[in-house]
Amino acid sequence: MSHGTSQDPAAAERPHKAGAFDVRNVIAALIGFYGLVLLLVGLFGDEQSDKTGGVNANLWAGLAMLVFAAAFALWSRVRPIVVDPGASVSGDEDRPRGH
Repeated sequence: MSHGTSQDPAAAERPHKAGAFDVRNVIAALIGFYGLVLLLVGLFGDEQSDKTGGVNANLWAGLAMLVFAAAFALWSRVRPIVVDPGASVSGDEDRPRGH
């Protein structure tokens, strides 16, 4: 019995996607977290609108960051990165030593 290999040719031809390891997901998570923090500070924090000319800067910056994070997450879902099935996971043998 073989482990990790499939004898089904349709499964072998199915492209493997980067998924959670896509850098766009990491960027979306970080920007989204910071945006959520700013949004909460803008809603529940002490108002400092005298410094910004009457604008709640934390609220608007948080909303903009959440929209940006949603755009990145949507982008990674719509156009996923497909991993080359022929790529070597353990390392490339054709590279010179020391690289």
